[in-house]
Amino acid sequence: MVKIKYILIGMLIVIVGSVVVFTFFPNEEKKVKKQFHLLSKWVWKSPDENTFTMLQKMKEIGSLFNEHCKLKVPDQSFSGNYLREEISTYAANARSHFSQLDLKFYDFHVVFPEEGIAKVTLTSRLTGKSASGEQVDETRELECVLNKIEKKWLFSEIEVVEVLKK
Repeated sequence: MVKIKYILIGMLIVIVGSVVVFTFFPNEEKKVKKQFHLLSKWVWKSPDENTFTMLQKMKEIGSLFNEHCKLKVPDQSFSGNYLREEISTYAANARSHFSQLDLKFYDFHVVFPEEGIAKVTLTSRLTGKSASGEQVDETRELECVLNKIEKKWLFSEIEVVEVLKK
């Protein structure tokens, strides 16, 4: 009877320990996904956003990107390699054309081809209202590469995938 008591206590300790580890110490995939959730949070714009909030969000968006980031968009003139500061500036400019904006990410597929590199395929949906009052609703498939630099996952490449490419 005493042995069963110790076995049950041991099992309970293992279960509680596992829950604590998985809850408070996220794995690398969760850390990568968190970067997308932060990007979504900082792209979000409400109609009553003030200038200070906008500037803070642009600073935060820049912090998610590697010093150099490659952007590939089919049939768009802004494909190229950009510095972190340029990305913040372009993001601010793009957001200024909207009174309301929301960016969500779905269907994550995360792989780690080698140490410190994450390749993520996912679906993005951008919704909102332009400054002129037009509704915006765009869904795109993205392929992204993030690099782990100083314990933080940073966007290094973002490619909008053409539907026919798959």
